[in-house]
Amino acid sequence: MTGLKWWQKAVFYQIYPRSFADGNGDGIGDFQGIISKLDYLQDLGIDAIWLSPHYPSPQFDCGYDIADYAAVNPEYGTLEEFKHFLNGAHQRGIRIILDLVLNHTSDQHPWFAESRSRRFNPKRNWYIWRDGRDSGPPNNWESGFGGPAWEFDSTTGQYYYHYFFKEQPDLNWRNPEVKQAMFDAVRFWLELGVDGFRLDAIGKILEDPTLPNHTVNLTQAELRGVLQTTSNADKRKHLREQQAAMFRYQLNQPGIHQLMQELRAVVDEYPDRVLVGETDDIAYYGDGDNELHLVFNFPLMLRTGRLTPAWVRANQQERLALLPVGAWPCNTLGNHDQPRMSTRFGDGRNDDALARISLVLMLTLWGTPFLYNGEEIGMTDIYLGETGQFRDMLGVWYYNTAIAQLGATLEEALAHANRIGRDKCRTPMQWTNAPNAGFCPPDVDPWLPVNPNYTHGINVTDQLKDPDSLLTFYQRILRLRRQTPALIAGEYTPLHQDSKDYLAFLRHSQVDDQICLVVLNMSEQTHRLSLDLPYSSAHVLFSSHNRDSDTDNVDMLSMAPFETYIAELR
Repeated sequence: MTGLKWWQKAVFYQIYPRSFADGNGDGIGDFQGIISKLDYLQDLGIDAIWLSPHYPSPQFDCGYDIADYAAVNPEYGTLEEFKHFLNGAHQRGIRIILDLVLNHTSDQHPWFAESRSRRFNPKRNWYIWRDGRDSGPPNNWESGFGGPAWEFDSTTGQYYYHYFFKEQPDLNWRNPEVKQAMFDAVRFWLELGVDGFRLDAIGKILEDPTLPNHTVNLTQAELRGVLQTTSNADKRKHLREQQAAMFRYQLNQPGIHQLMQELRAVVDEYPDRVLVGETDDIAYYGDGDNELHLVFNFPLMLRTGRLTPAWVRANQQERLALLPVGAWPCNTLGNHDQPRMSTRFGDGRNDDALARISLVLMLTLWGTPFLYNGEEIGMTDIYLGETGQFRDMLGVWYYNTAIAQLGATLEEALAHANRIGRDKCRTPMQWTNAPNAGFCPPDVDPWLPVNPNYTHGINVTDQLKDPDSLLTFYQRILRLRRQTPALIAGEYTPLHQDSKDYLAFLRHSQVDDQICLVVLNMSEQTHRLSLDLPYSSAHVLFSSHNRDSDTDNVDMLSMAPFETYIAELR
């Protein structure tokens, strides 16, 4: 693995700070809580943490509405506690990258307070203000969360633009003063020693300055509603095309790659840092390694129903073929915006086995893997029975919209809101089989309800005691990956490409002279594989099932139902 950067070898673990661990007993996760779990994370075997927003925020969008880019949310602690967290992680060999929200601020940010105070305020042009047109907004653009993308402000009689909620006004990145202020915030955290950033919503940073109308007849709410209720593949494809047309003037505009190059130049002032983009557009790798270091392979994750060998093979074939020369892949199956992996890819009968397959897939495909906190114990989505429990305003908005505009019943609206909303995957981490799952004191209400299945073995304490638990499985496979160069740096070669039940591929590291065979049986059937490979034996490095020998015959390999198998070929 000579020559690889740390972020090419690392396994990242996303922490959603509000839900990870409550250290001061107020029902909200904080830095005291995270610090108390650093030994757990070290023992788990991860190499880096992606920390979701920790900045001061009114929490209208759960922290992605930032009111100060160079401070810590008092609910989470102090800047000194952040430094304690950062140093404690580094002492354990764990890197830290922060969430950086470039597209917008909170409407409570002092910059916006100045900007909206009067038309000729020095910060007026820090945001996007326009006069209305024909007694309405400047154009027919919609918010990505639904509804108009323009909000009228009576103080100055103009509209301001917001791609997300109206409480999240977009910054004007065409203003050099905005760019300088944001780059100063980037340098603030890099000076403290953070190891990089995950860039939120980067494709939305610029918009067409001529403000042309789009030509789609449906609203974003209507598009979402139909997508929620149809399983017809052709219709879903057409609706996705309509969505792309609706936002064509608001996404991935000319000039954005130049901006990413400028940001990269700032980050490169500090050695050994990384930029990860919340996008699946490989154009953000840049030309000759001059934009982002990592871009997520979201298409792999965005599957309805169980993962299949055919789905993974097709994804890898397309994704790796498009990858620019010298670029490094990045894979994930879950995050704070998506259904829990066990819920999304489970079948209700074999969820534990399928969770193990999903993990091994993440850790054996070529590329840097990103895991989400709680996946290691099989946490699942929660269903909130009333909107009063919702904390994600996207779910609340969709509930009201489904009733008012789509004609849904209260029950249908609640179901839609649970599907669209993101609370379901943000519930508190389940540490123990005790009230509130050990996240916070038993006499305190957590900020979001704890999933009640923590009493059914889906908690850290119970699983640490069980050598066959999902958590101990995570520890084993993470340890193996770190010790196996081919799984990190090896080229990917698919095998048996017509198989419907199992996924087989090689990882070959020429530098380390190691070849690994990976086979994932994604079915309930036993399979005997004739591999026809030019090797005499397979030394078993890992199997989820007991095997009679640590050396197999590569001419005929028997795979038990849902078995995960890794061997070194010799």
